[in-house]
Parts: sequence; structure tokens; C-alpha cells
Amino acid sequence: MPHLSTSGAVRPVIGADRLGIGVPGYAHPLLAPVEWAELLRFSRPYAAGAGLAAPLHWVVLNVAEGPGARPDPHCLEAVGRLRNAGLRVLGHLDATYGARGFGELVSDARRFLDWYRVDGFYLDRCSGERAELPATRRLTDSLRAMLRGTDALDGGRIVLGHGTHPYAGFAETADQLVTFSGPWTDYRWSQAAAWTASYPASRFCHLVHGVPRTHLEEALRIARWQGAGTIWFTDRTDRDRAGEQVGSPWEALPGYWDEIVSRIGPGVSE
Repeated sequence: MPHLSTSGAVRPVIGADRLGIGVPGYAHPLLAPVEWAELLRFSRPYAAGAGLAAPLHWVVLNVAEGPGARPDPHCLEAVGRLRNAGLRVLGHLDATYGARGFGELVSDARRFLDWYRVDGFYLDRCSGERAELPATRRLTDSLRAMLRGTDALDGGRIVLGHGTHPYAGFAETADQLVTFSGPWTDYRWSQAAAWTASYPASRFCHLVHGVPRTHLEEALRIARWQGAGTIWFTDRTDRDRAGEQVGSPWEALPGYWDEIVSRIGPGVSE
């Protein structure tokens, strides 16, 4: 469940007015070809002032709850196109809240690097408990060592997918923390933990599903106010009409994709 802070004043963080996009994991390129192709909007010319819509901070590659058993040719093609366009791809590592061993995670990371030449890692379901901090630090230090000497964009990036506000010490172990991952019904009443005020917006990401189009502007205001530099908002949900779990809400484009891109950036690139 998302963390709902009940105390501590929250103020806008300097730099939070320029939001970027983080994609937590589309479906396989064969199932979501439009989604993967759309990411090419965000290539390097944006930084050079060519007017592309908004910065793409990263996209997560999740082949089969990790890198899979062997290189996937369709994923290789999709990742190759993104990396050739100067876009950052992160390999998905599932920490299962501390249940997976150090060796397993490092082995998965090595396959991501060898097969897909990723630019870093997204450590999903990362425990935020203080007792898990030493183990997480050991892992992130090892991942950074693996990235050293590769051609990873900007030296590589590590994102911890807590989905809630962790113990504050985790902020020193990674480039970015996902401090909210959950439904709009919780997000609209959430507050940032007080310790996040000591860090720039670039250190935090919010992933929110079930955001109605009519509340998109409100969701963007909340992200800016709470000091998140990276967001992914979607009207997709993880439930069907009967309330049953149906899968990940992140696998497809939001119904208002063009609108969210144009609201974050100066305009949609055609």
C-alpha cells in the first residue's frame, strides 16, 4: 500500500516544475508495438532544442520477470532502437522485498548487461525497511561496479522501486526512489515524507494508475507539490469491472498519452 504521511509540512522542491516521464514496464514488444515505437519521440534532439515534447528519463525492460533465460530477439530490436536514439533503458530486477538472494540479482543484472546493454537497473519491490538498508547498499554498490566501464548513458542509473516512502537512508543508495506506486484513489490524499524535502525533485518518482482524464491536471499538481521529478500517470487500472485483479496497469499507453506529453513538455512532436 502507498505511504500516507500524516505529519510534516510539504513544500514544492526547486526543479519540480519540470517533470519527466519514467515508463515502469510495457508489455512485450510483440504485444505492445505502438507503445515501444512511441518512445522514439523522446530522442536526443529535445535536449538540443528541437522541440520534442518532454524528456523521457527512463524505460524499464522486463523480459520475463527479469532478463529471461536467453536473449529475446524482439526485445533486442526494441532496446537497440531506443539506445541508438539516446534513450535510457533500465533492466528490471525483482527484489521481492528482500526474498531474492544477492547472487540471483547480480546474475540477472549481468545478463541484462551482456544481452541488452542496458543503462542501469530498476530494482522492483525493494524493501524500504531500515534493516534491509545494508543489503540494498551492498547490491547497489555491486551494480554500480558492473556498470563502470560500460557504455551506459551518463554512467548508468539505479532506481529503487519501493512504491512507498522508505527509511530515509535509502536516498543515499540510488539515483532515484519510487516513493509512490499505486492507485489515484490513494495518491490524491497522499503526502510526501518530511525527509524528502532535503533532496531535489530528480531523486523521486511517482507511478499512479487509474487517474481519470478529468483529474490529470490535479495529479500533475500533486507531483510537483510533493517534489517528484519523474512520473507515470495512466487511466489504466489493475482491476476489471468486477474488481478482480487483471494484471499490470503499466503495460499499455494511457488513453490520454498525447495530452499528458503535451502538458509536461512544450508541445507534442509529430
